Amino acid sequence: MPSDVLIIGAGAAGLSAAIELARAGLGVEILEARDRIGGRMFTAVDPVLGHAIELGAEFVHGLAPEIWQTLQHNNLKVTEVDGDLWCSLDGKLQECNFFSQADKILEAMDDKGPDETFLDFLARRFPGDSQADAKQWATRYVSGFNAADPGLVSVHWLVHSRNADEQIEGDRGFHIAGGYQKLVEIFLGELKRLKVPVHLKTVVESIRWSRGSVQIRAKADKKDTSFSVPRALITLPLGVLQAQGSVRFEPELPAEKQTALKWLAMGKVVRVTLCFRERFWENLHGMRGSKSLADLSFLFSRDDFFPTWWTQMPEPLPIITGWAPARSAESLAGLARPAVIDRAVESLSRILQIEQTLVESQLRTAYFHDWDSDPFSCGAYSYVKAGGEGCQRTLGSPVEGALFFAGEATDSSGHNGTVHGAIASGHRAAAEIAKHCGPV
Repeated sequence: MPSDVLIIGAGAAGLSAAIELARAGLGVEILEARDRIGGRMFTAVDPVLGHAIELGAEFVHGLAPEIWQTLQHNNLKVTEVDGDLWCSLDGKLQECNFFSQADKILEAMDDKGPDETFLDFLARRFPGDSQADAKQWATRYVSGFNAADPGLVSVHWLVHSRNADEQIEGDRGFHIAGGYQKLVEIFLGELKRLKVPVHLKTVVESIRWSRGSVQIRAKADKKDTSFSVPRALITLPLGVLQAQGSVRFEPELPAEKQTALKWLAMGKVVRVTLCFRERFWENLHGMRGSKSLADLSFLFSRDDFFPTWWTQMPEPLPIITGWAPARSAESLAGLARPAVIDRAVESLSRILQIEQTLVESQLRTAYFHDWDSDPFSCGAYSYVKAGGEGCQRTLGSPVEGALFFAGEATDSSGHNGTVHGAIASGHRAAAEIAKHCGPV
């Protein structure tokens, strides 16, 4: 029996939409270019520690029901991030409250006037040397948390995102025991129960569409194949939609969608997780008389390459993750895996003010995935450029009842860039498709 809906992409949006549609009684199939499902949820397990290592999404941000209902229903263990915040300032390690420093600036943003970039906002609202340190921390927050270029990102979008986070206590972070792979496994189990086929290693090349008809040509395990359905749900990452020659639409997408794509940007991030033989930082101290870094949770700095680091606290594991967002990520572009890991080790030793040979002697292994060069992601996650209000809703709107769209870049609730935002977009698209199909 032919399917009612073909879903392109088996990330959080595609998986959640498929489950909703199948539960509604619609025939669904999923095409996935990778040899696995999950998209930018990608978990490895360190064989020595037996602990999840996230190569993509890691934190559960706040108490979003899209994730928490599933976690609680399946009795998954979740641990809230805890521990001390440290900063490296002018060569000195000291406890700090990075977020409160950034908030001195961020709380001054509003969406009542014309939109502007974050850097333009700073120049207008805090000219010259006014609040110089706080401005620097706020800029690092915007580029770090949002993976956004401060010279491009929309202030209105930042305000909308902050307001949305407040509604779900988004300043709280959590780890799923076993990583996001546990959520992926729940989705996969439900798809199997609902008998939804998932075609892996199936790379879509072209989508020919008209009202009531979608023809898809793809390479399935490097062999030509095609699919014909009344409608398709496209959950490709923003970077893939923007990439020249990635997926061809025939005819081209409507002009308003192409404009929406230009108002969105795919943030860049390089993350490296280092696994050590022991938590050597436990015995390090900051300024004279300060306590040790035994309870280190986050470490912030002005390092050019990896300005942010975090541990697995409150779990005392010898694991620390380096985060290189936006322009820091651009400075690492094109480097091979060993070179990226070397830069991470250099940065960590420099920030902690210890000999690099000590860090190298403690290093057991490292984990890294290049999302920017990954042809099935082409970046980390999305943000809106100044002047682009409404572009996410436009990108996510259906086209002639044939093409539907989901994915974190189409979420207009303020939660794009997150797993729960992607899931919410999948639920929204599934409801649109079910309404269009009528009673099943």
